[in-house]
Amino acid sequence: MLSHETICILNANDSDAHFEVTIFFTDRDPAGPFKLTVPAKRVLHKRFNNLKDPEPVPLDTDYASVIESDLPIVVQHTRLDSRQAENALVSTAAFFAD
Repeated sequence: MLSHETICILNANDSDAHFEVTIFFTDRDPAGPFKLTVPAKRVLHKRFNNLKDPEPVPLDTDYASVIESDLPIVVQHTRLDSRQAENALVSTAAFFAD
């Protein structure tokens, strides 16, 4: 099992939510924005490892992300660390309300 980070986006709105993910690093310019859509009343799971356009997110590099949406969404960020026999899973959730 490969270590990875995933965002789960919940769109509880009646319309599709269009959002962008920008990745920031300690020693280089940001990557992105990665433009994604989650349909109305649905969830979307996206691994950072699978973000490829406009460029792949580098593996084994520290980064942080900023997610901006045209509608209110709920974002859950999960990290699976499989570098040792005992896997570790950590998850956080954020919701921005006007």
